[in-house]
Amino acid sequence: PPAVRPSGSMTFWSSPPARESPPPSHSSSCDPALRPIIRRRARSLPTSPERRRAALQCRVPGCQTRMNRVRFADALGSELTEVKVFHTGEDPSIPLHVLSRLSINSDLWYSNLSLEFTMQCLVPDFQQPADCLDFSSRLQEQQVCLERVTSSDLGLSGTIHVLNVAFEKRVSVRYTFNQWKSLHEVCARWHRSIPEKDGQDQVDVFTFFLPVPPFLLQLCSLVQFAARYQVNGQEYWDNNRGKNYTLTCRTHPLKMPRECEESWIHFI
Repeated sequence: PPAVRPSGSMTFWSSPPARESPPPSHSSSCDPALRPIIRRRARSLPTSPERRRAALQCRVPGCQTRMNRVRFADALGSELTEVKVFHTGEDPSIPLHVLSRLSINSDLWYSNLSLEFTMQCLVPDFQQPADCLDFSSRLQEQQVCLERVTSSDLGLSGTIHVLNVAFEKRVSVRYTFNQWKSLHEVCARWHRSIPEKDGQDQVDVFTFFLPVPPFLLQLCSLVQFAARYQVNGQEYWDNNRGKNYTLTCRTHPLKMPRECEESWIHFI
């Protein structure tokens, strides 16, 4: 109850002192007061009114009439699909380069013509040693013999057979683009071993790659090379019996199949 305080002939009623709020608790450290971090979940953009009404058709507990819907959206929540309605007289415009491609393909189809291209590539001027009947005898005689070489856009790839005379060995290919005025040499890598068969010695197979710059692929340009085998302090060569292995740059025709002609419209 409020206390009564006499003062002369007058009486005053005093209200109880207001309660002081307890001082805020302070940590013993000097760190600032921590504040809660507000976390918000990202939401997609609102759907169309029709989809919203369809989704809210029935929310009565136990009702099974509502169907689950899947909606695809991008990183910003926008729709990934868009329906475009064309009215009469609003036909979509087709670019002129697409129409020209379609016209060319139709002309080729009805005229029974085929697209034909010519490309330049290196063609061997020798028979592949692996296809020769004396391949085994040449290997036994020379200790090293080229097996096969193939040409590609990047250069020449091939395989070389050597007799396994010793474990330590080195196989390389020496080649030139200008009739041996200057030369280059690359090392071949061991690929696999062929065990002894019919009294023949074990054979190691090496692979090599000769890079050929595109600007050197001109008509009638030559690439010449020979295989080199070093083992036990000895050196053996396979230079196609003194003539070297030569490849000549020639034109090679390529005809595009009929089923590929209309595929040009995909490169728009």
